Amino acid sequence: MAVLAVDNLRKSYGGEEVVAGVSFGVAPGECFGLLGPNGAGKTTTLRLCLGLMDPDSGSIDLMSRTVPGEARPARVRVGVVPQMDNLDPDFTVEENLLVYGRYFGLRERTIRERIPRLLEFAGLAARAASRIQELSGGMKRRLTLARALINDPDLIFMDEPTTGLDPQARHLIWERLKQLLAQGKTIVLTTHFMEEAERLCARLAIMDHGRFITEGSPSDLIARHIEPHVVEVHGEGVAGWADGEAGPLASRVEKSGDTVFCYATDPAPLLANLARHELRYLHRPADLEDVFLKLTGRELRD
Repeated sequence: MAVLAVDNLRKSYGGEEVVAGVSFGVAPGECFGLLGPNGAGKTTTLRLCLGLMDPDSGSIDLMSRTVPGEARPARVRVGVVPQMDNLDPDFTVEENLLVYGRYFGLRERTIRERIPRLLEFAGLAARAASRIQELSGGMKRRLTLARALINDPDLIFMDEPTTGLDPQARHLIWERLKQLLAQGKTIVLTTHFMEEAERLCARLAIMDHGRFITEGSPSDLIARHIEPHVVEVHGEGVAGWADGEAGPLASRVEKSGDTVFCYATDPAPLLANLARHELRYLHRPADLEDVFLKLTGRELRD
């Protein structure tokens, strides 16, 4: 049975439909990813699922309870890592966990028993007495994750959990999320990092303009939407080469700034041609970012 089931969800602001008929389900123990450009409707979808705002229409079943009507008891079994850290600067690391645990009606003894394990999980065992201002960005993000686990949730919502982190901190959080999945936890994740989605998500949906435009496993989406080989070509004269020679050699050619992206099922003719030119190129397998850019475009979203 799905821990989260959404059917034909809709929400409008000022006459603009921000979530436009979204339907999906999340099975116990899986990581479901929600990808999309800025303004696609991802965060609004999460807030609707948590009962933090009311939908215009559609149905939401969260932990076998109807949302928004039964959102409060449903959230007892849910953890949330928000997009922006909202830790209390007046409290220490340990006190942040203690106060947050009280919101769930947990006994203080129970919370204090859980705190050392959560701090160890977050790599913050030596920081229990530290003030929030003394923590790095990566530490704050790991503390926010630990805080989301204080009620031992079955389902965890994560809204861009690694945005703004350096690669080391990002990889550490990925390892922690894999541990949670191995423990049988369920994760709903929004992210702008395609590598993050490929590493963690069993299934994902790409969302744009309030709608799901595709859904499936990362490998399925790559196989379904994109050619298997990508050749990125740079260098002086690349535009003339793309207009004159690339077309017949590739299934599809895209220009972005001073880079030409050539997509091909068989890259051999393309690579043979490039060997005769003084152009730099990178030959790589297609990935989820190629799918994302093909379906949502390369234009900047603010």
